[in-house]
Amino acid sequence: MIEARGLKKVYGDKTAVDGINFTVQPGKVTGFLGPNGAGKSTTMRMIMGLDRPTAGDVTVNGKHYAQHKAPLHQVGALLDAKAFHTSRSAYNHLRAMAATHGIPKSRVDEVIDMTGLSAVAKKKAGGFSLGMGQRLGIANALLGDPQTLILDEPVNGLDPEGVLWVRNLARYLAREGKTVFISSHLMSEMSQTADHLIVIGRGRIIADTSVEELIESQSRKRTRVRTAETTRLAGLLAGDGVKVAQDEPETLEVSGLDPHDIARLALDHRVLVYELTPLNSSLEEAYFQLTRDEVEYHSHLSPHQAPQPAGNIPAPEATTGGTQS
Repeated sequence: MIEARGLKKVYGDKTAVDGINFTVQPGKVTGFLGPNGAGKSTTMRMIMGLDRPTAGDVTVNGKHYAQHKAPLHQVGALLDAKAFHTSRSAYNHLRAMAATHGIPKSRVDEVIDMTGLSAVAKKKAGGFSLGMGQRLGIANALLGDPQTLILDEPVNGLDPEGVLWVRNLARYLAREGKTVFISSHLMSEMSQTADHLIVIGRGRIIADTSVEELIESQSRKRTRVRTAETTRLAGLLAGDGVKVAQDEPETLEVSGLDPHDIARLALDHRVLVYELTPLNSSLEEAYFQLTRDEVEYHSHLSPHQAPQPAGNIPAPEATTGGTQS
């Protein structure tokens, strides 16, 4: 379990973390979300004792990290995918870490096999790709079979198989009763991995809830309606709190009105409707809605706009397969 109470970190005139309170429970995968600069990495560093809090307190399994006699058995962490000696092999790096806690060689072999590093275990870690560095970092975090696992952006650089492996690993460890705390910018992955979410913005907690509750709290009722009479039906639907958009021929997206009410109105005015589909919001949509006022570093485009080609650089052509010459 991870418990933070009034946790605060100030760097000069910059408040990175502003008096936050949260508890990460065992038996769940807890996702830690927030825009760049929100304070996620700083919070994780304070949990691991790498940064000293300006105020407040944070403990892992009831103690400060430094107070644990065998910390690798209590908490394993991946905070930096390149946190290893580049001239050592993956195997020797893990053996050196294991020696600090009297962890047997058999456990080193076990985590190497578990993380898919067997084929490169004797190669120098300095030549690893980002994805292989992530696997080595996760192997290091698992080395002491800890009760608590903290992973900062663990799927960066991983291929689809690796992403699936991290997801299954996190969920397996949670089912075993362990505390799993993962930060990520990949909303689609978090929606499939996490049971609970803590969202931080500008150093403050702005949500501490389940995935389902977060999506529900930020959702507007949306319905896809298909009809040959889009203009007429749009006019009939327009009203207070109702938004109607048309992105495709014969297709409307209606927000703020129950599908049953749409169907009743269309029937009353004899408008033929041949599709009426409630649309569920995604975690990504809910996240953007929740954090829209918390983003510190803004681009000039909304998250759903595509950038236009600059200068004389041609836009890439859309393809449906095959090769281009």
